[in-house]
Amino acid sequence: MTYLGKRIEYLDGGRFICGIVLENQAKRVHLINQNGREVNLPTSRIIHSSARSYPPTTDRELMMHELRETHERRNTLMQSINLEELWNIVCEEEGSTFEPDFLAELAFGQTADDDMVAAFMRCVFADKLYFRYREGRIKAHTVDQVAQIRHQFDKEKQEEDLIRNGSRLIAQLMSQPVPDIQMDPWLEECLGILRDYYLYGNEAKQADLARRLLKEAQLGGPHDPFHILVNAGIWGKNENLPLLRHDIPVSFSLAARQQAESILQSDPRALLDDPGRVDLTHLAPLTIDGLTTLDFDDALTIQDEDGNHLVGIHISDVAHYVRPGDPLFQEAMQRGTSIYFPEGQIPMLPRHLSQGVCSLIQNELRATFSFMILLSPEAEVLRVRIMPSVIRVARRLTYEEADRIIDRDPELRVLDMLRKKLRSRRLDNGALLLPFPDVNIFIDSCGKVHVNLARTDTPARTLISEMMILANTEAARYISDRMVPGLFRAQGPLKNRIVHGEDDDLFQNTRQRKQIPRGELLTTAGSHSGLGVSQYTTVTSPIRRLLDLVMQHQLNSIIRRRQPCFSDEMCKDFTSVITRTVTTANNVRQIRNRYWLLKYLEDRKGQLLDALVIESGPKRVFLLLTDILMEVDLPCPPGHKPTPGSMVKIRLIKADALDNLVRFDW
Repeated sequence: MTYLGKRIEYLDGGRFICGIVLENQAKRVHLINQNGREVNLPTSRIIHSSARSYPPTTDRELMMHELRETHERRNTLMQSINLEELWNIVCEEEGSTFEPDFLAELAFGQTADDDMVAAFMRCVFADKLYFRYREGRIKAHTVDQVAQIRHQFDKEKQEEDLIRNGSRLIAQLMSQPVPDIQMDPWLEECLGILRDYYLYGNEAKQADLARRLLKEAQLGGPHDPFHILVNAGIWGKNENLPLLRHDIPVSFSLAARQQAESILQSDPRALLDDPGRVDLTHLAPLTIDGLTTLDFDDALTIQDEDGNHLVGIHISDVAHYVRPGDPLFQEAMQRGTSIYFPEGQIPMLPRHLSQGVCSLIQNELRATFSFMILLSPEAEVLRVRIMPSVIRVARRLTYEEADRIIDRDPELRVLDMLRKKLRSRRLDNGALLLPFPDVNIFIDSCGKVHVNLARTDTPARTLISEMMILANTEAARYISDRMVPGLFRAQGPLKNRIVHGEDDDLFQNTRQRKQIPRGELLTTAGSHSGLGVSQYTTVTSPIRRLLDLVMQHQLNSIIRRRQPCFSDEMCKDFTSVITRTVTTANNVRQIRNRYWLLKYLEDRKGQLLDALVIESGPKRVFLLLTDILMEVDLPCPPGHKPTPGSMVKIRLIKADALDNLVRFDW
């Protein structure tokens, strides 16, 4: 087709431009447009070409004048075209693809000239709702397509409105916090979009919209969304972001809360009516826990029996209240474990259960599982009886109180003697103790962070841990001996032993920790090298751990001579659930603890801190900050290489908790 002398239209930057062709090549034309520019244009970009050719003229101004008049005339003609009416006429036509001239004649009700056809084409490009231009022909959209396009147009308009109104509001919020903000609908939607974008980045559902909002508000900082949400009162200044990112539930469903309320209404004296539950209220159990503990899930008793020692390890019978299929059990499945943060706790079960009816509170009747284990004077296991029971705790001690009186209290003195022998036997079987201080993080009322270390191997703490290991070992033995599936913790043999016996050396313990084999969760019993036992599970923290709750149910069904509560296949499913939820919970807890440690360091910029050299490689040195037990690494210092096990001082250059950034130098 030849275009020489034709008036043509093409799109440039979304705008229609008129031009007249001066030269015609195979696939390109040379033209002058209404703006006086000479353009080489591919013929594929020509949208409309006049039917007639215009005689050439050397008067450039006259050509531009005529082209501008043509342009304005066609724009005026566009006003008289109603695409919707035209579409209603032709949309049901078979094929629904037409020549532009035909549709232009329908639109104007007369034979269409070049200007009318071009005006119609402009309308098709301006309003894409009803028709689509393709390769010189016009395609009428179907009814469904029009509905979809209209929905998309509405969505785009809403987005534009949101960006225009929302960007102004968030810019105001960024510059100044608003106390008791009146939540405008535009702002509420924007804050939700920014929240998801800050938490999930490009994976957020409306990440592109969030970026457009921030760009329009002229906010380009990586933490601007965080500060906006803080200023709006949606988040606190120290919001637990990893908890939000992993979508860990912090509240309980209505059904779970209602079940918990009904449990609270039950009379604890009814426990004594259960023929399968043993009344042990004549005993005087004691609890030993931290000063701030509110959920007590274990208590101890000790009795003399013909020169042997009958140790009672009494565990809260949470399985009595939280049963498979119940809303509370489903909630426990979602969480897998309670999570403890410096600023608070996310419990696996509602607090009025975990700190109420399931907690072994002093002087209150409580349902328990009692492990009545007869030990010889050398702490050899002579007999084990496991039974659902009822107890009433007689004494509550803190670890500190128990440590002070352990040598003169008759019960504690015997328990401590047995603790030492049980511990020694495990060490003989290859157990690793590896005591590591607890890092206690405390945030005062002014928001200041305090950190201190607490020993984990005091007599009272190790007394409790040895008794729990004993109960868990015997629970594993009881279930595995009966060929019943369960959830068992196992750990392969240690390949490189560094620590022996009760060595308490921070350097050696840190090195050994890095070489401990990965633990496994199995449905059949296996040995646990780190604990020095041939089989192991956990049943002693059913308030806090799903694994312990599941194993309590399995124990209960066997003891009451019923079919096992869970099949092998169900136990395999539990291993997947528990591994996933506990791994997530541990990651969240570690990230959050690191955040608070970095907040602690933020106030110590420029200070020298004590560090223990753990490993000195060819290029980097790995260290442990001994005051807060944080691992760091630095390039090797010039001139000398620090010796592993030595103490050095390093200078804090920068710490930023929000950026998860810390830098040190020698």
